[in-house]
Amino acid sequence: MKLYFSLIALTQTILMSISIVILLVLPFSIAFFPDTFTTGVTTSLYALAHYFLLFVMSVRPLADIIPKTNWIRPLVILRKGAGVFSASIIMSFIFAKIIIDPSNFFGSFGTTAYWSFTQFAIFAHTADISAFLLLITSNKLSKRLLGAWWKRIQRLSYVYFYGSSLYLYLVFDQTIMAHFMLFVTTITLLAFIKNQFKK
Repeated sequence: MKLYFSLIALTQTILMSISIVILLVLPFSIAFFPDTFTTGVTTSLYALAHYFLLFVMSVRPLADIIPKTNWIRPLVILRKGAGVFSASIIMSFIFAKIIIDPSNFFGSFGTTAYWSFTQFAIFAHTADISAFLLLITSNKLSKRLLGAWWKRIQRLSYVYFYGSSLYLYLVFDQTIMAHFMLFVTTITLLAFIKNQFKK
């Protein structure tokens, strides 16, 4: 188990390091080399972000449901690294829009059209804001400064997950997102019920 914990700690460090590189490189790459980011590349990046987000949302409920499986509980530690990795990809696309045309981005931010249900934009943009807040508060300093509010902000992971999954399912017909939502909802409810019986 000692080796297992060491591997988890190393994975956490790698994920955090890669996330920093992504945030430094990907937004400028998208902004200045848009032809490189074909539909296939963009779709793959979003899929990668959502697979890591699925891990974030499912590992703790699974650890609660099957506590005797010793190898699952330590993986909860990786929620931070996986969450930051996921959010760094999503936010890179937002930062690219700001780099390309900041006035248009921030100008549209306060309009009703930006938050409308047309093309389910409200789901995407609510998820984006949640991802941003999760990204900037996923550190020890924020945890100390925010106190009890830190945990409440971290619950925005549900908004991030369901908002982005609904958007991809409804707009791009990605059926797998419906499976993701069903799976996370089911295991979260099961974990909640099991924890209530413990009390």
